Amino acid sequence: MHHNSGIVKALSFSAAIFLCASPGAFAKNFKLALGDAQGGTQWELGTKFVEKFKEKTGGKHDVRLFPNGQLGSEQDTVNDASIGTLDFSILAINNITPFSPTVGLFTLPYVILSLDDAIKLTQGEVGKELTENTLRDAGVRIIGWAYSGFRVLTNSKRPIKTVGDLDGVIVRVPKNEIMIATYQSWGINPTPMAWSETFTALQQKVVDGQDNPYITVHAMKFYEVQKYVTNIRYIFSLEPLIVSESVFQSQSDDVKNAILAAGQEATAHSAEFIAKSEDAIRKALMEKGMQISEPADGEKEWIDKATKEVWPKYYKSIGGKEKLDRVLKLLGRG
Repeated sequence: MHHNSGIVKALSFSAAIFLCASPGAFAKNFKLALGDAQGGTQWELGTKFVEKFKEKTGGKHDVRLFPNGQLGSEQDTVNDASIGTLDFSILAINNITPFSPTVGLFTLPYVILSLDDAIKLTQGEVGKELTENTLRDAGVRIIGWAYSGFRVLTNSKRPIKTVGDLDGVIVRVPKNEIMIATYQSWGINPTPMAWSETFTALQQKVVDGQDNPYITVHAMKFYEVQKYVTNIRYIFSLEPLIVSESVFQSQSDDVKNAILAAGQEATAHSAEFIAKSEDAIRKALMEKGMQISEPADGEKEWIDKATKEVWPKYYKSIGGKEKLDRVLKLLGRG
């Protein structure tokens, strides 16, 4: 028996040496953090990415999803991926902006006015440039995008149609300067708050409202604590899928290619998913008792105040006014 256990130990030892000597040769379970619950576009992008990645690596590698902020706040996951202690994360674009300010271009109010605009920017030269900047600034690589739709405003107090109706309504926003400045341009001081604390704060009436896409409002069951929706279109919600660059570079070429290809296929799926499902989700929210209002006057007052006051403040951080002019021209609005 002793003789056998010696052989087992020797074999284990040589296997360990072999494992250390050949990174990427053995199955690995990667971790992917999600800020949102199951059922949202983050989950949809993540599950499609996992499926395609497994397929492309012949089932040798797997990715496990951790929804609902289990691995920390969305900004924490950027930090963790940056230092290589987390493999992947899907998060709202506004949570990358503090690490890589030029990405703020995508959170400027009323720049992206449709799903087509969002696809054109993320998939084209602008998206490529911002991906390179994020890699340089934050040590994370954007390999996919979830398209979540416009961030509509919800609240528990009253229907809101005009900017004046916001008076006295306490609105939660992410800890993002541009989004805070947008609400200030509408005459209120919003309350910056971590995503993980938002539902409880709405439930306890610490805040009256928040903004997020219909799909997120549904996935997070905000209809339980919010009654009124204002169908504003100030930000089209983009949620990048990031990989830690140190983790990415430590993979074999085959695995790197599988990561990139799976990210592209998951992105295409996300665009199809939101186009197909948003109307049904909106109807489901109405069935749950939410009342949807359109902003008065085609949203003109909201747009005028936000673009006149907010855009000039952030020309410098996004890389200059000419950067925004180029984007608007690309979208046919220059």
